Amino acid sequence: MPDILIKNGLLVTAEDSFEGDLLIADGVIARLGEAITRPGAHVIDAGGMIVMPGGVDAHTHLNLTVGKNKVCDGFYEGSAAAAFGGTTCVVEHPAFGPDGCGLLHQVRAYQKEAAGACVVDFGIHGVFQHVSEQILDDIETLMAHGVSSAKIYLTYAGRLTDEQILSVLARAKTAGVLAAFHAENHAIIDFLCRRFIAEGKHSPKYHALSRPPYCEAEAVYRIIALAEAVGDVPVYIVHLSTQAGLEIIESARDRGLPVVAEVCPQHLLLEDACYVTPDHKGLQYIMAPPARKAADRAALWQGLSRGSIDVVATDHCSFSFADKLAQGKDDFSRCPGGVPGVETRLALLFSEGVLPGRISLNRFVDVVSTAPARLMGLFPQKGNLAPGADADVVILDPNLEKTITPDILRQNADYSPFEGRRVRGWPVVTIVRGRVVVQQEALLVEKGWGQYIRRKRAVLHRPNQGGTHAK
Repeated sequence: MPDILIKNGLLVTAEDSFEGDLLIADGVIARLGEAITRPGAHVIDAGGMIVMPGGVDAHTHLNLTVGKNKVCDGFYEGSAAAAFGGTTCVVEHPAFGPDGCGLLHQVRAYQKEAAGACVVDFGIHGVFQHVSEQILDDIETLMAHGVSSAKIYLTYAGRLTDEQILSVLARAKTAGVLAAFHAENHAIIDFLCRRFIAEGKHSPKYHALSRPPYCEAEAVYRIIALAEAVGDVPVYIVHLSTQAGLEIIESARDRGLPVVAEVCPQHLLLEDACYVTPDHKGLQYIMAPPARKAADRAALWQGLSRGSIDVVATDHCSFSFADKLAQGKDDFSRCPGGVPGVETRLALLFSEGVLPGRISLNRFVDVVSTAPARLMGLFPQKGNLAPGADADVVILDPNLEKTITPDILRQNADYSPFEGRRVRGWPVVTIVRGRVVVQQEALLVEKGWGQYIRRKRAVLHRPNQGGTHAK
């Protein structure tokens, strides 16, 4: 690969911003500074643009199959969409595997399928769907396979009991594996769904009503209590959606407990009025947890700004609107859940976060790149503009405006939950390990360019946001 010299950009990290040049050689960042020259290098003029470490999306379902339903991407189209959106590394959450399978079964299956398809780098989470002595022993093998995190569900068929969670957390603490949690109370969801269906309440708005804010808050509190019982074991709450859940997390962090949290653009930007969109389009927004109220959105933005929310990920899960309509038109509970978003994460957060002053430019880089790299055991290889780091670099044009429609996106999904939103600031160049993957709206690498990344132990890092969690 030729050397690449990026000239005249605003280089932005989680800690600093400065105008200068960036030199890439042999797939890594070689130098940052002013007036760098390199004969024979491919020069990219980034004048007026932001140069930042490539995005790390810690929560994707690019290749998910649930029953008869499969998302419409697969690893190739999903990773291409990620690249067009400025994400250079994803960490994929697998579906549940066959009954009784070992903890590495899904990791190996997904790694094999992704290896020949992804155009960006990738890691894979483990997933718990039952617990046995063998599964507990398998936790030790995750780290040996480069898997430093694994997911526990408090709802769905593969949910764990409190007793099982305690046993998993005790072993995860010893092994150095970060436990990630889907925090919703299954019994409440099941009870309310059955009630609504029995009452003939089948429309999408009852999806949100069947998963009320206290359903998440209870689960968040219980997870933290279980972790506190084990003692000094970190837990990661995925797709946080409520003010109530955030307040519980902030209280725990103020007591010194190692709790980290993730939020998704859909919970920062959407409200539950979306579920009454005409023409059955409310089905497009069926996801778990659902869109919430304006007060929840405001609280999540504040938590992101002050550092009590660590990461912005997507929970990208692109069941098509056609499938949602076919299965959920007459019953919200049958609609496949999930929304696409891997391609729009950086643009939305820049436009809706940085430009209005909700978060700083450095904080933006932290939550979309550096913090997820640390927590996923990818730093300093990923999420880092520094000599020796992988040359995963994104150039973002802060003045480029687009209106989101499926037609302007690379994604394979037939809709976007953000359709019609005018956004300013888009990635225009994406580089992965020193190779230009996307430029001038073209994909420039072959299928399978992405590599499996063996991840290390999570690094819990709290940014200094200059304040406490006081409201």
